[in-house]
Amino acid sequence: MKAIINGKIITMEKEDFDSGIILINDEGKIEKVGTEIEIPEGCEVIDAQDRYVLPGFIDAHTHLGIYEEIYAHEGDDVNEMSEPVTPQLRAIDGINIHDIGFQDALKGGVTTAMIAPGSANVVGGTVCIMKTAGKSFKSRLIKESAGMKVAFGENPKEVYGSEKKMPYTRMGIAALLRETLVEGQNYIKDKESEKDLGKDEIARVLNHKMPLRAHAHRADDILTAIRIANEFNLKLTIEHGTEAHLIMEELKESEVPVCMGPLLISRAKVELKEKSFKNPGILQKNGIKVALITDHPETPIDYAVLNAILAVKEGMDPKEALKALTINPAEIMGIDKSTGSLAPGKDADIVIWSGDPLNIMNKAELAMIEGN
Repeated sequence: MKAIINGKIITMEKEDFDSGIILINDEGKIEKVGTEIEIPEGCEVIDAQDRYVLPGFIDAHTHLGIYEEIYAHEGDDVNEMSEPVTPQLRAIDGINIHDIGFQDALKGGVTTAMIAPGSANVVGGTVCIMKTAGKSFKSRLIKESAGMKVAFGENPKEVYGSEKKMPYTRMGIAALLRETLVEGQNYIKDKESEKDLGKDEIARVLNHKMPLRAHAHRADDILTAIRIANEFNLKLTIEHGTEAHLIMEELKESEVPVCMGPLLISRAKVELKEKSFKNPGILQKNGIKVALITDHPETPIDYAVLNAILAVKEGMDPKEALKALTINPAEIMGIDKSTGSLAPGKDADIVIWSGDPLNIMNKAELAMIEGN
């Protein structure tokens, strides 16, 4: 067993502890969190005196290992730009777990990441969720298929419009997605249809086994995503959501969460005109669940905490900014029963910081995943 003692524990649950104890069992789970906890004989003790102890950060939208930043073509497996509709693709099949980005994640206190195909295609394939370290690929994997990546806006238009093929317009993007979903409905109804890998994954979306994860920056694209999700009764998350603050009533009504970012970049395209670190706080204060994302390597994943720091600087509540890197993304991705906060029964995914992580001078000193 292991025990972390004397640290200021920020649990992301109802109660924090100024000088607390976390007891971790041999299965890598949190046994107890609190103050009056007896430490078993022979337990490995980690003294976190004068330090902050938090859940490992969760980055709800990255391209870790599938879009490697130090390579050109060799490590770029993020976009299959041969057809605009490719639901049969799986991010899991393109990930190099030896990508240096995984080491950077740990340095930045990120212990879990969603990894997605890119946004060139209207339907890009399934995303997965992984721990950022572990003994093997299998041991790191949390969810093999955790959502279907779809994309609205300029990216599919640019890729396929330049070839004078559909989708040339936003209407074309929406039409292709609707056609794909209708084909999935027909596939479900036809008991004698031949097995089709792509339609199998679309069927899982239609049967609420996983959500649509919709790349959408502009307000009109977000509204189209919501419209189609309502039409087909789908679970939906908005990825990026640069103009989400302009349509808060619609987001609240539909109860759609937003994985916001990347924010620590320039306005490199017209869809980023409304980019601001004020936006996460605006959403949070209006009751919309928000996660802060790096979109690694667009922003390096070890800078994840900077998103929270700068969002607080622009008005976001400090505790809510930390939630946007922990329990909020865990809930959005459906993994909150095992991670995202420090509570008995959850994975011991824990980071010890030299001080308050919202102070830019502090850094992650120890990262622990499932007790290791």
